Amino acid sequence: MTELRRHAELIYSEVIRRALPDMAVKEALTDFHPVPGRTLLVSVGKAAWQMASAVLEVVNVDGGIVITKYGHSRGPLPGLEIWEAGHPVADAASFSAAERALELVKSLGSEDAVIFLLSGGGSALFEQSDLSLRELQDISRQMLACGADIQEMNRIRKRLSNVKGGRFGEACAPARVFSVILSDVIGDRLDMIASGPAAVDTSTLEETLEAAERYRLRLSSRARTLLERPLPSALPWVENRICGSVSQLCRSAAEVCGGLGYQARILSDCVEGEARLAGVALAKALLSAREAGEPIALIMGGETVVRLTGKGKGGRNQELALAAAAVLSGAAGTAVFSVGSDGTDGPTDAAGGFVDSGTETRLRRLGIEISAVLAENDSYHALKKTDGLIITGPTGTNVNDVSVALYWPPDRRAGS
Repeated sequence: MTELRRHAELIYSEVIRRALPDMAVKEALTDFHPVPGRTLLVSVGKAAWQMASAVLEVVNVDGGIVITKYGHSRGPLPGLEIWEAGHPVADAASFSAAERALELVKSLGSEDAVIFLLSGGGSALFEQSDLSLRELQDISRQMLACGADIQEMNRIRKRLSNVKGGRFGEACAPARVFSVILSDVIGDRLDMIASGPAAVDTSTLEETLEAAERYRLRLSSRARTLLERPLPSALPWVENRICGSVSQLCRSAAEVCGGLGYQARILSDCVEGEARLAGVALAKALLSAREAGEPIALIMGGETVVRLTGKGKGGRNQELALAAAAVLSGAAGTAVFSVGSDGTDGPTDAAGGFVDSGTETRLRRLGIEISAVLAENDSYHALKKTDGLIITGPTGTNVNDVSVALYWPPDRRAGS
């Protein structure tokens, strides 16, 4: 293992550890006051199990449900139903789990409360609609394939749904809803995180229709009618709290890099756009910054997208890293890694990818050109051949992605 790879593992492991929601959820709950009636817990998202587990340590609940991604449950939790469902496209389990959650809250009264825990992935994991599952899946796949960003996707998802865009919060009335949210959305917009099940929508109908038109989505007449259905305009019984975000993720990365001896600089905590373009930009910024001759770490966070041009296997973090490898080729002492804080990147078992100045050369020796790999969206297999996959398994959190470019002068002894 090279020193840069060792540093990368130290950085992303510690950053993810600091992003675990346990303490943040407990801190948020200091403002939750017990009610005379029942308290139910509904936890949705990739971090749903971890968040629910933290709640059970500090609050007595009278039942509830945890809805998370396949493989992200860590076993039974006392008094709670555990459901696993599909992501990034909703499946039958997503529908059944959401229906069960609606059943649990429909009989609540004004003296009852719902602790609603929300994290990224909820848009797919928590779904009910007047459309068929098959039609919703088709619309989701269309949006994923055309490169629509998460906010554009959520505008459309929430208007087609019976639980998004504030509709789940509406279904809980008249019970009080105390919502604790782990944000995976740039700018922490409450109505966009998992499509805002308990938040008033701030987007407009015009924005939604414009997005559907721009990406030429194939929509049935029923779907077009649902897009124009009004969403709740006020939810005064709902209280929302953000307990973690990508900006915190970037600050943690900067602190860890500084402890290793790097001059750490956060370039942005709101990176969007195409993954491969972000990777090229990050690598070029590193080549410019290294001219000072000092160890440096450039950090950016956010959520990029992959523009599908091929039929390979990979994810946005893997594609970002591989695109950076072509720029770093031959630049000694340089490396880039990018990881998803939830431990998953696209439909793969990897969290992201690591590349250094020798990655492109190693691939060429195998007869592999990075440009061809990117055209086929096959970053997973290319990185696997260079031992560049980062595999963490499900982490229990989800606050977007972090990408770090590292430079350590080859003639200087590496940090601890």
